[in-house]
Amino acid sequence: MISTQAWADAQRLWDFQQMGHEPRPCSVLIGLGSHDLGVADTTVDLYCRGMAPLIVFTGATSRTTRERMPRGEAEHYRDRAVERGVPADAIIVEPSARNTGENIRFSRALLEERRVPVSSVLLVSKPYEERRAYATARKLWPDVEWVSASTPMALPEYVDSIRDARLVIDMLVGAQQRLTVYPRQGFMIEQQIPDDVAAAYGRLRDAGFTSRLVPEEAERA
Repeated sequence: MISTQAWADAQRLWDFQQMGHEPRPCSVLIGLGSHDLGVADTTVDLYCRGMAPLIVFTGATSRTTRERMPRGEAEHYRDRAVERGVPADAIIVEPSARNTGENIRFSRALLEERRVPVSSVLLVSKPYEERRAYATARKLWPDVEWVSASTPMALPEYVDSIRDARLVIDMLVGAQQRLTVYPRQGFMIEQQIPDDVAAAYGRLRDAGFTSRLVPEEAERA
């Protein structure tokens, strides 16, 4: 059983991860690969709203996706987008990235190689990783404007979609920890963590929601 306090703390982390950016037209959409096809769907929705003329889907496979997405997260995202009517020539696939830092660096390299002018990026991630993705992107590609987006949904709705409440809270705790650890490692910009968010994180960590934590000497974002 997950306690009432743990749910309240998870909600606090969830709310903090939401950047609250209003989507607006940008040079390109970048959809970060993961187990969550909702990222692909939200990227398509934003494309169909005219928010960017081009999509980059980025991601290889991970321990959570190698069975469901054997050809790679970006490839499966591309297939989803084409099925929903996005022209194939409006999609660039970056198939090699295995973490958020590589998502940004490899996508940037592909766009520069193709001489796509980029002044702003609409960055689409999972709802519980908006702030983490934004902080990484700002550090690694600081000369463009970043707008964060994710599937608009509440925490209970997301838990229902994943069907594993403990895993979702573990992932929230892991994402929050990275906001503290990775700036010290040079992988993210530093952001101020409100006291109530830090306290919520500490309680969840002490309660054992730790499967997605990284060591202090973590080497990637």
